[in-house]
Formats: sequence, C-alpha cells, structure tokens
Amino acid sequence: MKLQFSEQEEGFRQEVRAFVRERLPEDVRRKVERGLRLERHDYVAWYAKLYERGWITPSWPVEHGGPGWTPVERYIFDEETLLGNAPRIIASGINMLGPVLIAFGSEEQKRRHLPPIRRSEVWWAQGFSEPGAGSDLASMRTSAVREGDDFVVNGHKIWTSYAHFCDWLFCLVRTGSGKPQESISFLLIDLKTPGITVRPIRGIDGGDDLNEVYLDNVRVPAENLIGEVNKGWTYAKYLLGHERTGIAGVGASKQQLARLKRIAATVRDGGRPLIESPGWRERIAALEVELLALEYMGLRMLSGAQIAAAPGVDASLLKIRGTELRQAIYELLLEAAGPAAVPFVEEALFLERADEAPVEPELAALAANFLDSRKLSIYGGANEIQRNLAARALLGL
Repeated sequence: MKLQFSEQEEGFRQEVRAFVRERLPEDVRRKVERGLRLERHDYVAWYAKLYERGWITPSWPVEHGGPGWTPVERYIFDEETLLGNAPRIIASGINMLGPVLIAFGSEEQKRRHLPPIRRSEVWWAQGFSEPGAGSDLASMRTSAVREGDDFVVNGHKIWTSYAHFCDWLFCLVRTGSGKPQESISFLLIDLKTPGITVRPIRGIDGGDDLNEVYLDNVRVPAENLIGEVNKGWTYAKYLLGHERTGIAGVGASKQQLARLKRIAATVRDGGRPLIESPGWRERIAALEVELLALEYMGLRMLSGAQIAAAPGVDASLLKIRGTELRQAIYELLLEAAGPAAVPFVEEALFLERADEAPVEPELAALAANFLDSRKLSIYGGANEIQRNLAARALLGL
C-alpha cells in the first residue's frame, strides 16, 4: 500500500520542514531530541515562533486566528514539527478550551480569553478527572453552588496535567442533582483565586507534570460559566473530541523511531552497530510496518472514508494501537542501549546538567522516558475502556 499526498500537500510539508529547521531554538531542539525535561519557557520560546507565523492554533477557524488548514495539512504539520524535534503543542488552552470557547462561549469570553491563549500569555489546565472519576467522568463530585453573582466551588481534581505551569483552570462542576450527565456545568477558574491549592504528583520518572487541585470554598464569578447551567457534559464531549484528535501519536512514534535508529547506529554489539544486525533490522522494520498501518488508518479517517461499523470505533482502535506502539518503541530503545540505559540521574534530565550523567547524553534520559511512557495507555480514556467501547459498538450492545 502506498500513501501519497498531493503536490500542494508535499509543498506544504517542505514549508513546515524549513520553518522548523530555521526557527526552532537550538537549545529546545536538543532537549526534545534527547528526551530531556521541558519547562514552560521552553514551550513558549517555540510557540512564540508559531504565533508569529500564524500557526499556533492549527484547528481554530480563520476568523479566530487559525491558519485555515485542511485536516491533512494539520496532520503534516504535526508530523513535521515532531520529526524536526520541536515540542508538541501541549497547551490545553489551544487544543481544548479554545475550540469550546469559539463554539459555546459568549462574545465577551472570546474577546477576553482567546487572544492571550494564542500569544501563550495565559496557560490553562483541564480540571476534569477526580479520585474515583477518571474514565467514568460523569460520576465526578466537585460542586458549584450559586450564591448571588458567584458560584462557590468545592472539590478535588486529579491528574491535572501541567497545572503547575498554568494560570487558569477550565473545570467541570456539579450544579444539579438530576441525572449525572444532566447536572454538570463548565466553569473557568483563575488559579490565583483564594481557596485553590495545587500539589504535584511525582511520577515514576521523577517528573511532576501531573498535579492535584484542591478547591475549598472558591468563589467564581457567574460570568465565568460557559454556555448554560447543567449543559457542561455537552461541552465536555465536544472538548474531548478535540483532545483525542491525534491521540494515535503517529508523529510522536516517527520521532522516537528515528531516535531508535540513531542509537542503534551508534551502539555496538560484537564489534558492529546494532542496526547492521539482521535481528535488529527485522525488529525495527516490524515497528515501521505497524506504524505504516496505523498511519494509513488515521489518514483514512481524515479523508472521511471511515468503514467502522459504528461511530467512534476507529478512534478507539487508533488510541489503543497508537499508544501500544509508542510503548513498544520505548521498550526497544531501552533494550538497544542495554546497561547504558539503566542509570537514572534526574539532574541529567536538564540540558544544563546533562554532563552529570554517567552515560552518553543521547542515552541519559532513556530510563525516564520509558517510565513516563507507561501513562500513554491510561490517559485520554484507558485502553481497557476503549476496548469495551469498541466491542460494544461492534456487537451492537
């Protein structure tokens, strides 16, 4: 099977590739290439370049600052930026809240919040999951009670990605006592509001990208409500559709596969590079074949030629196979490096202290990256849940 893009699309690919090569800050590129830690200023340094070019909000409509790309062009942009070792656009304000504001927000909310999101001046965290309410999001308990011109919010959010980077929180809250999906509202909350505590959750890789957010009698102006009271589930479903766009991670898999080839070309076994070993070449080729199949499935969805027996099945399958494939690549990276992948020196995960690792800089972050990859099959709807959804849809249950 052959994937073929149009002449115009290939021209766009070259444009994106040249832009990344010329404008991506060198220190940020090196951090991404080696799998080192990125801070907010690293992301903003790159996002500023994208903002200047008009490319920071790929999925937004033109009238709100989007570039007007087709789905295939957005796909190419994602692939080429990652292959160029640029950071992903992880900002939840861009990927999730922005589309919700555009679709359901008031004109005042759009004027106030969309421009600073595009300029990366204000960062947003996603306040959805709670202890006991992750994949079963409708069972969330954080409450918001109307008192005059405010909502008083009490509750506990968990697995809040990059909350320690963020200025605001978009949050699902319980505002009624009816059916679970019919008593949820969508609030915008300034994280500097009294009563909010953000606590990092230290990951197995030593990172603190995930956080807990505690809300204790937090007063939120009623004007920060998105849309209507008790309609938050509708807005959340719309948002989650954007969150799962690209969750297969084809671009990220290609990025790490290129990294695997670089390492396999330098690590020697029996006097020759691993990549010259027939066994290793076969294993790398098997991953490439799986990735090609995943890419073809994703492009088929983009073209509108979906053949799944029920809506959403393809998205679930993409998520399952994409995350499993990325984990398999990280496992092979670890195996390729052998004993050199064992040392885990957290200080060496920062570019300024990379020379403190007892191994080559290219290998210093492999253990942390592998450990961090375990979360891929959990977030965005655990793979076990995705399998259930796909099975029920296919079997008509």
